[in-house]
Amino acid sequence: MGIMQVPLFPLNTVLFPGGPLPLRVFEPRYLDMISRCMKEDAPFGVLLIRDGHEAGPATTHHVGTLARVTDWYQGSDGLLGITAIGTERFRLHSAERLGDGLNVGEVELLPPTLPMVLPNEYKALPPILESVLNDLGRLYEGIERAYDDAAWVARRFMEILPIDLETKQAVLENDDISACLRLVEEVLHQ
Repeated sequence: MGIMQVPLFPLNTVLFPGGPLPLRVFEPRYLDMISRCMKEDAPFGVLLIRDGHEAGPATTHHVGTLARVTDWYQGSDGLLGITAIGTERFRLHSAERLGDGLNVGEVELLPPTLPMVLPNEYKALPPILESVLNDLGRLYEGIERAYDDAAWVARRFMEILPIDLETKQAVLENDDISACLRLVEEVLHQ
């Protein structure tokens, strides 16, 4: 797959491929990064913070997701609002902090999850998911829907269900869609 260099955005969230990422950006280092990514149609890497804070130094997990900016607006408070979409998972090999505080990393793309037909025992999930996504309005409006793909259904549920971040990160890292669907069922039955 090869190694590529991308700007990194450590966040208190887990982004899945195909999922939306709404952000409000106010730090100069990230405003510059977003502006450059939009001009060059380049991705940035989203990694879950392990220790630290979004607005300061942070250590992160090593598996994350590339994101591409799909929309932006200027908020009434003067902050930049963007929506990005998760594209591909990656493993972080090394990272460095530049003079302006921006982190950049050498990342290797992970193999994509192949589409998988949703097993019969989970056929009740897509209608539930569809009604929730429709209720969420704008956030999922521009997202391509794939209710017959087990990985797509599992990942959308992981985004919206109240599941702790460490568990979401484990799902992102291990790519076992069957285990993820079992977890979704468990959470829904609670």
